Amino acid sequence: MRITGFRTLTTVQEWGRPVGDANGVFADGRVPVPIVVVETDEGLSGVGIGPHVEIERIFAAIDGEDPRAVTTLYDRMLRHTFKAGHAGPVFGTIGALDTALWDIKAQAAGQPLWRLLGGRDRRVPAYASGLDIALSDEELVSAYIRYAEHGLRAAKLKGGLDIEHDRHRLHLVKEVLAEAGHGLRPGLMLDVNEAWTRKQAVRHVCELERTLDLIWIEEPVRRWDAEGLAAVGRGVRASVATGENLTGLEQYRPLIAAGAVDVVQTSAVGGVTHFLRVSALAHAYDLPVSPIGNSPLGLLHAATSVPNHLTSELQDLWPPVGVSVDAHVEDGFFVLGDSPGLGLRVDEQRIQAVDRHPEAPADDGPNVRPEQAGRRLLAATDGVLPATAGFPLARAVTPAHNSNQVSPTGSH
Repeated sequence: MRITGFRTLTTVQEWGRPVGDANGVFADGRVPVPIVVVETDEGLSGVGIGPHVEIERIFAAIDGEDPRAVTTLYDRMLRHTFKAGHAGPVFGTIGALDTALWDIKAQAAGQPLWRLLGGRDRRVPAYASGLDIALSDEELVSAYIRYAEHGLRAAKLKGGLDIEHDRHRLHLVKEVLAEAGHGLRPGLMLDVNEAWTRKQAVRHVCELERTLDLIWIEEPVRRWDAEGLAAVGRGVRASVATGENLTGLEQYRPLIAAGAVDVVQTSAVGGVTHFLRVSALAHAYDLPVSPIGNSPLGLLHAATSVPNHLTSELQDLWPPVGVSVDAHVEDGFFVLGDSPGLGLRVDEQRIQAVDRHPEAPADDGPNVRPEQAGRRLLAATDGVLPATAGFPLARAVTPAHNSNQVSPTGSH
């Protein structure tokens, strides 16, 4: 079998509501989703979700090769980016191609990828993650009621701009999950997407921990700041989670050596081989791993085969437009199917008919770091927090919400 070519597609994730984090928001909730399809001379094709950046140059590393030699082809792609480096979206492109190759390898073997990789249990524990910083109280509760209806009892909220706002929202979600779990203590995490300095992080989290028990604080300071992440870890009770924006083992080593990370994360667009290698490195230090991303299907398959998987992020409950997956969510778990490969299929005609997401303004959205990030003297919304939050941001609130008063919205 030989690799003969590739196709690129772009679809959208339609959230039906604003989504974002402390850095910015996609107000219309339509997020572009790039896809790579790798073709072979035997009619098998594999799918990877991730960027297309410099794909012609990277694809040259695997063109004409046997796609089943996945891990060595991964290293060939890394070597083809030697001079310029493999950071950022280039790493995502390598990961998308890598995931597509794993898809082909498992299809050729006639097995779902989770079984090919040595998984025993098709169920992967999940936590809810609504990219929810722009939601009003009512919208927040409604969103997490839907997650709770699928059995999820742990949730990660976006925050970092205002302590009392974060406290209020965490308590609201805690009530929703506790009620759904009939009193079972829910798990809570907070993700601030590198919005703080070291001191801001410790102050903010310690204040939240007066009334809340957080499992982890995610990316409290810059992703490469090993000393800063370690300082935050020493100053708070919560674990420090980071890694979704790191590219390659060489970026994990200094963080692990400094004791700067408690929960090791990898992004779905980093690819399956990257996740397996990071998991092995983390396991050597008795650290758990947790995949990140809205469509982490490849990493869910891989998670079944590693001994230190903790939980995986579940963002939207529906796949991108034109994408179907042989997996579902039940009782708080992703449940993987038996389709050979990833179990991911794309309807290219439907994707071609998608009304493309307009280009976001250069200074807008969660992918652009605000000028004042890490240099805010006072609590600030930066146009991210909803105007109808239901309380003054400067005033502490004792939560007294009854989630039964809010009905879940329909699917989209």
